[in-house]
This record gives sequence, C-alpha cells and structure tokens, in this order.
Amino acid sequence: MDKLKMHSPDLTARNVERIAELFPQVITESRDAEGNVTLAVDFDLLRQELSDHVVEGPQERYQLDWPGKRAAAFAANAAIAKTLRPVREESVDFDTTKNLFIEGDNLDALKLLQESYLGKVKLIYIDPPYNTGNDFVYEDDFAESSADYLARSGQKSEAGDRLVANTEANGRFHSDWLSMMYSRLKLARGLLTDDGVLVAAIDDHEHANLRSLLDQVFGAENFLASVVWQGVGKNDARFTAGGLDYMLIYARNQSLLVANDVRWTEPKRGYDLVMNAAAAAWDKSRHDPARATSLFREWWRTKPDTEKGLSMYSEIDETGQPFRRSPVSSPNPRENLMFEVLHPLTGKPVPMPPNGWRYSRDSMAEKIKQNRIVFGKDEAATISSKTYLNEVEQQAIRPAFFQVRANASDALNKLLGVTAFDYPKDVGVLAKWIDAITSSDKETVILDFFAGSGSTAHAVMNLNSADQGNRRFILIQLDEALDDGSAARKRGYGTLADVARERLRRAGAQVKQAAGLLASDLDVGFRSFHVGTTNMADRLATADDLMQPALSDAVGSVKPDRTDEDLLFQVLLDWGLDLAEPTTVEEVSSRRVLSVADGALIACFADEVNDAVVKAIAARHPLRAVFKDSGFANDAARINAEQIFREVSPETEVRAI
Repeated sequence: MDKLKMHSPDLTARNVERIAELFPQVITESRDAEGNVTLAVDFDLLRQELSDHVVEGPQERYQLDWPGKRAAAFAANAAIAKTLRPVREESVDFDTTKNLFIEGDNLDALKLLQESYLGKVKLIYIDPPYNTGNDFVYEDDFAESSADYLARSGQKSEAGDRLVANTEANGRFHSDWLSMMYSRLKLARGLLTDDGVLVAAIDDHEHANLRSLLDQVFGAENFLASVVWQGVGKNDARFTAGGLDYMLIYARNQSLLVANDVRWTEPKRGYDLVMNAAAAAWDKSRHDPARATSLFREWWRTKPDTEKGLSMYSEIDETGQPFRRSPVSSPNPRENLMFEVLHPLTGKPVPMPPNGWRYSRDSMAEKIKQNRIVFGKDEAATISSKTYLNEVEQQAIRPAFFQVRANASDALNKLLGVTAFDYPKDVGVLAKWIDAITSSDKETVILDFFAGSGSTAHAVMNLNSADQGNRRFILIQLDEALDDGSAARKRGYGTLADVARERLRRAGAQVKQAAGLLASDLDVGFRSFHVGTTNMADRLATADDLMQPALSDAVGSVKPDRTDEDLLFQVLLDWGLDLAEPTTVEEVSSRRVLSVADGALIACFADEVNDAVVKAIAARHPLRAVFKDSGFANDAARINAEQIFREVSPETEVRAI
C-alpha cells in the first residue's frame, strides 16, 4: 500500500517536470545529497536548446536584483513538513461553510495550499507591510540546505517570533522586504486561474520596487493598472500633501483577458441622483419634454456631485428619459454610408457629413422610426442621435479616486466595540474592485494572505449579499501578538488573528441580519485552521538512540496529540483536495470513519482495522481511501486490505499514512 508524502510539494521538482514537458532531451538522472537517484536537468543540453537566447556571466541584462534574492527563490520552492490543523471552536458553520481562515506564517500556508488550490483562485488581494521603517517584515531563515529546511520546518517549535522590525537603519532595509515579498508572490502566482488577477496595495515607500518585482514574477506584459487612492493629505507637509496609496494590478495572463473581452466597469458616480432628478422634472412638467428639459437644466446648475460626463445628459424627450446628443458622422469614408436623409417636415435632405453617416441606410431608417434621431427645425440643421442615460449606467472603472480612510477605522471600531487595528482597508472600496474583477464569475475563490483585520472577507460577504453571489474567501494571517497595553489586548484579544476572526463573526451576523429572507443562501461562516508541525511523528532517530522502553513509542506513525480530523485535513492537502469539502463522521464495524464529499474520500485512522471495516469501506466504492499504517495489526493485514480493494473496488486509490 503506497504511502502519502505528508509534506508540501517540492516546487523545484515541479519545475523540473515542466522543463521535461518542453525539453525531454535535457532530463537526466543524478543523485541528491542523501544518495537517492532523482531526475535532474542537464544545463549544458538546455543551454544548447536555447543557445541564441541565453544571458550568462557578466553580460548586461535588465533585471531587479538584491542581496538574498536567490535564497528567497529557494525558500519558495523548498518543501515543508507542516500541515493545517482544524480548530472547530474558532470556526463558524464549520460543517457547511466554503470559506477558510488560516492562522500562521503565510509562506508556510501558501506552500500547503499549492496542491489543493493550484490554478483555482480568481482574485488575490494583499495589503502587505509598506516598509515605512516603522513596521515589521517576516524573518525567513534561508541559510540551510533543502534537506535541513525540510527537517527543521517539521520539527521546529510552533512558538517563536516570526516578525522582526525593519528600520531604515538596517543595511538590508529594501532587500529584506523584497525577499519577503518575492518568495510569497512566486507561490501566489501559481494559485491563480489562467484569467486570475492579483491586486497589491502599497504606498510610495516601495511602490517602484514592488512594481519591478511584480514585473519579474508575473511578466511586465501582464501589468494592468496602477490605481491611485487619494486619502486626506497633510496641509503642513513640506512638498506635497501626500496621502496616496496605490493598488498595483497584474493578470496571470493579460492576453487571455483581452481574448475573453473582459471589461471592468463600475456605476457612474451620481447616476441614481441624475435619474431621480430627471424623473422629478418629468413629473413636475406634467410630461412636457420642453418644460421637463428646462427644469432638468435648472437642476444641473446647482452643480450636483456627479461623474463629469453625466452633465452631457441634459435633455429629456417624450419618453421621459434623459439623453445626450451623439454625432452621426462616420470616422472613415465609405461609399455605402453615403446616402440622403430627408427632414421629416420639409422632406428635403439634411447636410451629410464628409465621410458619410455612422449607420447604414437600414439602421438609420430604424433609428428615425424609433425617434432616436434629433432633427433641427428644418433641413439646414445638422442632425444627431440620442444616447439615453439608462443605457449607459456603467463606465470603465476609474484608476484614481478619493476616499477618506478614517471612515474604515471608525466602522471597524464600532463593529468590534474597541480600537483593535490601525488603518484597515475600506470595505466599500474593496467590494468595488472585487465586483469589477469577479462580476462574470460569482462562484470564485478570493485569497488574501496578508489578511490583517479581515477587510477582504468582510467585503466578500457584503458583495455576496448585494448580488446573491457565492464567492469564497481564503484569509491567511500570522498569529501576530497585540501590544500588551493596547485596548484590544485588554479586551481579551491575544493576536491580530483573534481580532480578524471576531470581526468575521460579527460582520457575518450583521450581513445575515440585513439580508432578511435571502440570508439562508448566504455563506458567512469560515473554517479556522492553524499552521502546525506535521501530524507524523519524528522518525529521524537512529537505531542506537532507541532504548528498549522507547521502542513501543516508535512504532506509531502519528503524534499522540493529533486527532483523526487533523489527519484528514493533512490527507486532503496531500491529495490536493478542497479543504472546504463537506465531511461527515460515521461508525463502520465499531470503527470511526470520516467521509469527505459524500464518499469521494473515506478515511479510517482507527487502530486494529479488520477485514470487516475494509470490506464495508470498499463496498461503497470511494474514489480514494486512506488508513493509518499502524492501524493494521501486521503486514499480512495490510496486504489483505489491498487485496480486498482489488476485488471489491479496483477503481479506488488506496493509500496509508
């Protein structure tokens, strides 16, 4: 019975596999540090294949480089012997929700998600440390071999400070920040769908470096926008008022977005205000178009706060709808667009533009019939077409906007009843961009691996409530300790992750209450997980180290403090299955059995697994079945279990841990 590997994927090995698909002739065999035969890349042969496109040695090249870059790339690729441990008591609707909240180092968490969510995340939004000199960066340890890294990551204490101050006095001020971001962005990119998008918030301190870094990770051709968020500036500033934040937006594959005619839109600011004013003018005029237009233009002179282009819609016609006049001339001369258009009253042709009309003869006739063409009092006047405001509610989303940030802080403080987090992102702003990017797919996954207080998840819940979407969120947040003297710490919150989870509980309840009758379809829950050391017991001891009394303890493959649910979720990660799949607990021949996705996977981690248990599980023909290796009495029992599956359910993939 084959064993599951029970650690995160080795991304270097995955890269070798990709090279093998493109250049199978460059793949050879070699031995690793432990003497095991492994696949390797013959760089001399690969260099020959790419002979005209290789930059080597001191040759000049365009790139972003810094001390520690190579180590950061290694950190992204190296496997770790860790897992995600479910914590039911911190969760909301654990058995039914599709949302995840992961507490722990986001580098570890991103590695653990590689199999289950590879190519499945539509949108990644992150608000990382801005590297102002007053905040913190992750302290990643790169100075070790791949084998040492794997061993240490599995056995290191789960306690320990993962954040360090990064002051401007640090000689590696920018390098440390870039290294932290590089390894995480490399992992994050792999999780995106082919049409996925990453949005990264940043300010002036690292804007240029982050853009260069994203160019390198995603490719400069996949840059989509640098959005400018203007907050309240400082009047006493020396040079400019400042107050700017940015959102750098990159596609996994911009050409695919273009091919799919993806367009990001938003409602025109003030659209409802204008439509209401037009309706009021129409009613007050008693449905007289000329009088309604006059009243409507009087309202426009009050200078309402609307999108600038809306002021062009200043007339009201016999339908009661506001419209603007649009040109009917063709931008290019075409013979079939040159024909006479007769004035409806005089019967004489109106002036034809030099290049002809914008519409064909039939289209023009149809527009005249629909009263969509505006004529003058006689044939001498130039004609135009009507564009109704109710036909163009949306506009291309604007890359610059003003939004006071204090509103977001006030809203969070009110929700939690305490000041718990500085500078949370505005939920309304996040919802606008999430809506624009996911409007064509409301069943998608949204990831935030610098979750902070949980604004992204709050925005997702609000948006789902507004448009009946089923977007899912995955949040990752380090168990960053709150200051001892902070109001939140005094209120009982120990870490920022505690604050975020409580925010989600309260926001979810608030959203559900506001939804009323539609609340039953809303998913406002989350499964809470902690990044922890592997569930598998340490087997690195030598034979000489095993004294007779300890031999019995060395037989078991699982740490004694781990539950079968801990094991189940590590199996889901190892097999690349969705961590949000529904799970149920059953009794089979007096043994506890866990069923995932209505029997797609069945796990039995009980001791003394007998033939009756194996036969009962095999009879259900699951796609996958997994047992604890030490759960079989002996090798014969294990071999017998394999035989049972071959006879009863040969299609089942059977593994042991």
